Amino acid sequence: MQQCSLLSLATAVPPHVIRQDEAKALARDAFGGKKALFDRLSGVFDNSGIARRHIVAPHDWYMKGHGWQERNAVYLEAAEQLFINAATAAIEKAGLTPDQIDGVVTVSTTGIATPSLEARVAARVGLRDNVRRVPVFGLGCAGGVNGLALASRLSAADPGSVWLFVTVETCSISIRLDSDEPAAIVATALFGDGAAAAVVTSGIHSLARIGNSAEKLWPDTLRIMGWDVEDPGLSVVFDRAIPPFVEKELAEAVDSMCAELGIRRDEIDRFCCHPGGVKVIDAIETSLNLNQGELNLEREVLRDYGNMSAPTVLFVLERLLERGLPDKVLMTAFGPGFTCAGMLLEAA
Repeated sequence: MQQCSLLSLATAVPPHVIRQDEAKALARDAFGGKKALFDRLSGVFDNSGIARRHIVAPHDWYMKGHGWQERNAVYLEAAEQLFINAATAAIEKAGLTPDQIDGVVTVSTTGIATPSLEARVAARVGLRDNVRRVPVFGLGCAGGVNGLALASRLSAADPGSVWLFVTVETCSISIRLDSDEPAAIVATALFGDGAAAAVVTSGIHSLARIGNSAEKLWPDTLRIMGWDVEDPGLSVVFDRAIPPFVEKELAEAVDSMCAELGIRRDEIDRFCCHPGGVKVIDAIETSLNLNQGELNLEREVLRDYGNMSAPTVLFVLERLLERGLPDKVLMTAFGPGFTCAGMLLEAA
């Protein structure tokens, strides 16, 4: 199979911004009926490493009750616009026009769109009427790595074809004030919204050469991370064991993936990781024997945007590309399953 090239990468965020101190104050009021629970967990706002987040609705929207239909309507409107913004920027950065895109991989797990997002916006983006479409649901935070890897494999399998990858997540609309679960408060402190898009093709090299990908799926871990589908909307599943699990399991998983990719871990010049939370970043550094603070860009993205699920690791990659991509980079992200996705990038 031919090698694939990353031609461009673009990111997009919604217009509303909330500072972490504002989010904490609003959450204190919103969870007023659960004061003991909020007081016990309120430190997550202060210790999250997050300064601000972009969200798809005005602040007061989150203070009210919303059902499935209303939440998903917000998702559709916001996700379509984020898709257009990210995709248009990525195509322009690649020096292409929309009619030169042969296929689209869309990754999104925070709402339901049928027809899928790329079908809804195809005419507004300018995609051809025979563009190939691959919408993917359920990858969660791992979707940024897995989706880019999928688009790359599809392009490499059809030499000369150009594929657009777009991931859009509106995590904030899943914030649930009616829940008694600690994860609901953690989500209120962590979640932000955003999108990222990339253009890939086989053969030529531009920003980076995309290598092979690999994945580790742990058995009996379905309740570590994911969504519960409930009448008012999606309810987040966050197990407090995620950081210690990552610390214990990641090194062996990375070594196994590296063996599949034909590289040793000590040959990797830098990891590009999904920053799910500050404790997860700490756990990654500990497990992989990285110097404390080595994942500085991950911490910067978490500080500026919070956890946006799948797009977040691509915000990290964007900053890494701006500073100059090291020779060998391994992108990693954890997601529901429980799974770790990995993909190798090499400097062009």
